Parts: sequence; structure tokens; C-alpha cells
Amino acid sequence: MAAAVVPALAATTLLVSGAGPSHAAPAWEPKPSSMTGPLTNQAHQVPVDDPLPEYPRPQLTRPDWADLNGIWDFAVTSRDAGQPATFGERIRVPFVPESSLSGIQRKITQNDKLWYKRTFTVPSGWSGRHIQLNFGASDWETTVWVNGRQAGDAHRGGYDSFSYDITSLLNGGTNTIVISVYDPTEAGGQAIGKQRVQDVTPHPGKSIVYTASSGIWQTVWLEPTAPAHITRLDMVPRLEDNTLRVTVRGAGGADGTGVKVTVSSGGTAVGSATGTVGDELSVPVPGARLWTPEDPFLYDVTAELTGGAGADKVGGYTGMRSIAVKDVGGVRRPVLNGNFVFQTGTLDQGYWPDGIYTAPTDEALKYDLQKHKDLGFNMVRKHIKVEPQRWFYWADRLGLLVWQDMPSMDSGKTPDTAARAQWESEYRAIIDQHRSSPSLIQWVDQNEGWGQYDQARIADMVKAYDPSRLVDNMSGVNCCAAKDGGNGDVIDNHNYVGPGNTPTEPVRASVLGEYGGLGYRVPGHEWYPGGGFSYEDQPTTAALNDRLVGLLDGIRENTMPAGGLSASVYTQITDVENEANGLMSYDRQVVKVDQARVRAANQALIAASRSVGAAVKLPVGQNVSIRVTTPGYTDRYIRHYDGLGFTEVVDAASGDLLKKDATWTVRQGLANKLCYSFESRNYPGEYLRHREFRVRREAGDNSTVYKEDATWCPVQGSGGVRMSAANFPGQYLRHINAELWLAQSGGGHAWDNPASFTEDTTWAIEPPWAP
Repeated sequence: MAAAVVPALAATTLLVSGAGPSHAAPAWEPKPSSMTGPLTNQAHQVPVDDPLPEYPRPQLTRPDWADLNGIWDFAVTSRDAGQPATFGERIRVPFVPESSLSGIQRKITQNDKLWYKRTFTVPSGWSGRHIQLNFGASDWETTVWVNGRQAGDAHRGGYDSFSYDITSLLNGGTNTIVISVYDPTEAGGQAIGKQRVQDVTPHPGKSIVYTASSGIWQTVWLEPTAPAHITRLDMVPRLEDNTLRVTVRGAGGADGTGVKVTVSSGGTAVGSATGTVGDELSVPVPGARLWTPEDPFLYDVTAELTGGAGADKVGGYTGMRSIAVKDVGGVRRPVLNGNFVFQTGTLDQGYWPDGIYTAPTDEALKYDLQKHKDLGFNMVRKHIKVEPQRWFYWADRLGLLVWQDMPSMDSGKTPDTAARAQWESEYRAIIDQHRSSPSLIQWVDQNEGWGQYDQARIADMVKAYDPSRLVDNMSGVNCCAAKDGGNGDVIDNHNYVGPGNTPTEPVRASVLGEYGGLGYRVPGHEWYPGGGFSYEDQPTTAALNDRLVGLLDGIRENTMPAGGLSASVYTQITDVENEANGLMSYDRQVVKVDQARVRAANQALIAASRSVGAAVKLPVGQNVSIRVTTPGYTDRYIRHYDGLGFTEVVDAASGDLLKKDATWTVRQGLANKLCYSFESRNYPGEYLRHREFRVRREAGDNSTVYKEDATWCPVQGSGGVRMSAANFPGQYLRHINAELWLAQSGGGHAWDNPASFTEDTTWAIEPPWAP
């Protein structure tokens, strides 16, 4: 990987730091966290005066900057009040007042307005330059005053960065910043993700929504720039001609001025191009070393205005990679750099017990991503939250494919016109902010119908705004009254515990946006002891490991090759508040699973995807008989009797009724067109299906459950095919004691007996006994 300069950039020490001149506020101290440990609330890891001191914008760097994180004066007033005369509390920025790390730890409601205040002096070395005041993110409506004058318009949005040029507001000495933030959370109509107003300390309740985060929650900082300066580098790699397409964005009169962009590796330039700000430049990157999860190679990028002395110059980085959807063995699949690789990841909510929305340290922010790599995952779905730019920097450097959700509006409301306009505006701002990150390969517009509207239009809007990435118009189209827009690049189901399958389509790739949710509570590492819940509790860590690895193996053996699945997102990487279904505890102190075993299962899945062939084909519309391949029983065939499935010896001397009972018509899968359903020869409209594990012949009711139960996905076995349930990959059609069951090797039932399991689940497709 190319050397990156970002971590070495140190902030200028402000000549006057800390809070404003009002000293009535008491000395600051943190509130006790409900969960502590090496990655959470410890004084030596979260500095009082300079928390999160790392350079906050890795893809647009300048050498001079000043961190404003630290202790600010703080006050809470009624929502309609003006600036308070006194600030009676102190808060540690950028931690939200609901968090223990802020030192406030108090519920904030729609009736409150937050106020922040501090002073600073511009370093003398910045003289003659413009001063930008930058915010990583502040939730939700943020208004800024410098020396009593408002800096531009109030900013609305909880997840996008924003800046003000405050040069004209400075006084040449000690300057005072006052900030107000109003955040109605679910009482408003804006994007909130999983935030809800609730008690800020641990409490019982089986909820999948969490404590709200109001106000400033990402780094606040100053930087000097030239009057005409660069604001963004939009970078799109083009592997077909080994170029990096770069559009330099600017402000302060920079539009139309000359610019030079250089791509380098290890300090050596590999290509450069000149042009003007606002136009696309084509920078050659000959023999490009491609960015992949296994080799996340990054090139350094510099851009400089060429208008004369003192012109602006910025640094950044890029990764050369492509993402698309194409046919692979007759199945639509996402391809990275032209090749299909199964995307196996987790749902990552991005919550912390002490910082809530804000990780306590940069090391902690990196830690969760590193754990994905340690566990063998190659993808992460950032779930209805947008992280600081340093999170994307670590994903880029470590090599993780990112699905980025747009945070949803309240799930219980239909958004009005104003809410829709705000949501779409913020979505475009988020795309602009992160559009150059190589790890980010897919935008997820909406989730399970939460605040849903105009699904197809929004997917088209996002694809037009960023055509270089995949678009998921709705994650969980099969859940919770969600509506599929019918477009985008993928179709996305949720299945708990699953993994289940997502029906294949001729245009979109099939992905599983959520599955799993296996739970295990770790005493001493629970947010609210005894309050944890999951989709399926496991009695021991051994059971958790067996179940999780079984799900991953089921995807590798069945759902990917036979069902056409191309990606899966396991719920979830950590426990979150009372959700106890994480691979790690909420405090990140305990990895609940066998890391080496899970890593091996993920690596096997990824490796299998690289050589996945065409799916097993059966003769649709033709009659067949299905023969046992277990040695000593090869003269037996699947037949139905009184509605139940059995195997029985069938030969030329058998009666006509038995021959008909042992004959099935192959149909395209009722629940997945890549799989198959078996219709009874002498009971048309009745199919071989599993119900309560017993396999039987039964008429359909047109329900989703019936269609899934009557769909079988074949994979090639030794001497025949093995047929797994479309909705239970890893569970197979098996004969045992002449009866047919849905079985998994080593499961808890008599029919799961591992003895001769593979042979008993392998079948030969033969000519029909009753044509």
C-alpha cells in the first residue's frame, strides 16, 4: 500500500484554547459509562482537551489546521429561546450530550435547543489567508455565530459535513464562537436512522432502535485556505483505459481556473493531467495495481491550482477498482474488477456505549473494521448511519467493501413534501462527501419500508448522480410492507435466522441484506444485565459457533451456487444496547465466536465464489423419477403415499399406481427461478414440500411460505444431485428409514443423524416410471 500522509498531519495548537470567558460553569468531568474497557471510556485514551485529534478529512488534506475538539461551555434552553446569558455547563466536543463521554449524559427532546460556546485566536502564521470553520457532522439544525454575527445560513442535516468561510467575521484577536443546534429526532421529519428519544442510561426493553445523538457529533476544526481554493476531488477510476477521471471542485472564485492533478505511488509520480476546475481530467495510471479486499492498494493524489504564487494545493488518495453487475454462469452477479467474488459482511450500526454515535478514539473507529477482516468478512453494510470520513479511510486502507445506507426517516410516518426534499438534499450531500472512497461500492436507498416513498425514482436519481456505484433501491423488499421499486442493480431480501434466499432475476443481482441475528449474552458485558435479546438465542458459545458456521457453509454449498445468491449481510458485528446478537459484546471486550473458525468459513465461501460454475440444470416440464443413491438402497425411488413422502422399491413389475406415485414433473422453482419444484404426476397442482421438517405432497395456497417450502435448489454431488431447501440452505431432502425429511447433518433431530448423511441426501434424476 502506498504511504499515506494523513495520520501524520498534526493540528496547530491554538493560542487560546478551551471554553469562552464565562467561568461560572463548573470544572468538567466525564459521566460514568455503563460499560468500560480498553476501547471505551478511559481517561488516558480519550483526552479531555483534545479528543479525536486525528486529521478529519483524509481525502482532501492540507498541512495547516486547528482542532476545536475539547471542552466548550454548554447550555440547554427551550427550543424557541435566544442565546442564553450564561452557559452553566461544560461539554466535551464532539461527544453528544446524551453520552457519558460528553460529561452531560442527559435526554434531549424536541422541546430543547443546545448551545455551545468557546474562544480561539487565529495562529499568526495563517495571516493573509481565508479561514474555514468545518464541521464533520452536527445533528440536526445548526446555526453558527462568530463574534456575534451569523456565519451564513443555518445548516440542516445530521450526517453530512459543512463549512463556513468566517474570514470576514474575525476580529484579529480573541474570537468567540457560539453554536445552537435543534434536534427534534423522531418528532421531526428528517433522517434519523435508528435514533429515538429515550432514557440515556441502560434500561430494559427489546428494541431495535437506540439512544438518540443530538448536536455536534463529529470533529469541529479550522483551516486556512487561499481565497480561491479546492473543496472536493471527485475521482472515478476507469480500468478499461487505465485512467483516473478527476473533477476538481472549488470555491472562492476557483471555478474555471487552471489545475494540475498528479497520481503517485511511493513518492513517484505515475501520471498527471492539467485542466480547469469543474471539468473532468483524465489522469493516466499505466499498469494500474487494482484495489481489492485482499490487496487494498492506494495511490496518492495531489491537486493544485496553477494560478500563481500561494495557489491552493491539497492531497488525497484513490484506489483503482470497478464495480458492476453482469452475467456469470447464467446468473446476474456483482463483479469487482470484472470478477465475481461473493460479498460476505455484517450489519454495522456504529453505536458505542459511551459515545453513542461517536467512537471514543480513532483506534476504536478502526477496531470494528479490523475485526471484520480478522473474522474473514470482505464487506460491511453501514446500517442507516453515515460515519466520519476517517471510518471510510480505514475501510479503504484495510480493504472492506462498503454498502452505505442512507439514514431513514421515522419508520412510523409517511414523509411530507418538505421532509422528502430535505432527505433527498442530504442524500446528495452524503454522496458528494464520500463519492471518491474506493471501498464504497453500493448505495442503499431505503430499508424495510421505513419512511418509504418514490422508490424507483430515488434509485434512478442516485444512479444518475453517482453512476460509478451499484444502487439498492430497498433493502428487505420482502419485509415489513416494504415496496420494491423494481429497479436498481440488486434485489435484496431479509431472512431471519435464514440465510434463506433471494429469488433470482434476469437483470438484478440477488443479495441478502440481513440474516442471522444469533444471540449469546455475556455476563459482565451486557448493556442492561438480563435485558438482551436476539432472533435466536444460543445456549453456549459452542452452539453459537456451530450455528453461525452452519449458516455460512449453507451459503457456500447451496445458496450461492444453486440459488444464485451473490452477497449476504450477517446481523451483526456487535451487540447494540439490548440487542445481544453481535459477534462481539457492545463494549468490544469479548469476541463471542471462534475467530479462526469463522474466518475459515468466510474464506472458504469467498474462495468457492471465484470458481462457481453454472447451476445444476434439470429438465423443466419433463417427468422424472428420483432415485436413492445410498449403497444397498439404489432400487428405491421417491414416492408419495397418503400425502407423505417415502422411498420405495420400484421396478418394471411394480403396479401402475406406484409408478405414478414415483413420477414427478419438473417445474421452475415456485420461489426461485434458478431452482426447481416437483409436481406430482397424478395429483397436478400438488408439490413435494417440507412442512415441520416432514416432506410431503401437498396442494399450494399461493403463499410465500408454501412456494419456498416447495422449492429445491440442486447442487452437484458425487453420483447425483443434492437438493437443499430454498429457504433453509444447508438443510437437505433426505431419506431415513424410508421416510423423507428436511435434515441437516448433526442437527438436533433423529433425522439429522450424520451417519451416511451425504449418501442419503444425494439423488439420481432418472427417466420417469410413468411418462
